[in-house]
Amino acid sequence: MSVLWIVLVLVALQRLGELVYAQRNTRRLLAEGGREAGAGHYPLLVGLHAAWLIALAVFVPAETPPNWALLAVFVALQGLRLWVLASLGRYWTTRIITLPDAPLVRKGPYRLLRHPNYVVVAGEILILPLAFGAWELALAFSAANAVILAIRIRCEDQALAARRTATVSAGPVRSP
Repeated sequence: MSVLWIVLVLVALQRLGELVYAQRNTRRLLAEGGREAGAGHYPLLVGLHAAWLIALAVFVPAETPPNWALLAVFVALQGLRLWVLASLGRYWTTRIITLPDAPLVRKGPYRLLRHPNYVVVAGEILILPLAFGAWELALAFSAANAVILAIRIRCEDQALAARRTATVSAGPVRSP
C-alpha cells in the first residue's frame, strides 16, 4: 500500500471516529436542552470533507512520493485537532449546538483563538494535497472551505453571541 493510501485510510478512519463521537455528544446536548444552529449548511461541510478525500484518492497517483516535511506539518495539525477535542471534551460536536445558559470554553486553544478548530481544518485542507503535489486540489478545496467557513463562523458567532459575556476555564459548550 502506498503512503498516500495509508494516509487517506488513516484520515478517513479518524474522521469517521470523530463523527461517531460528535453524534453521541450532539444527541446528549440536545437531550439536555441544547439548540442547533446552522443545520442547513451542515451537509455542505460534510460533503466538502468527503469530496476532499475522494479527490485525493482519485486525482493523485497512488505512487506519488510525499513531501515528508509537509506530511509532518499535517501530523502536527492532528495534534492541534486533538487539543481542540480535549479542550471541549463532551461538548465537542461537528454541528453548532449551544446550551443557552452555559458559559463558553476559554481553555486550551480557545484561550488564544476564537475558532481554533477552523484554523486546523483550513490547514489540513491546504497541506495534505500539497504534501502529495496536488496544488490544484489544495487551492480548490481551500477556496470552497473558505466560503463554507465564512457561513459557518457567522452562524456560530450569532448562536454564541448571547453567551459571550459568560466564561469558564473548564467547561461547557463551544462548537468546533
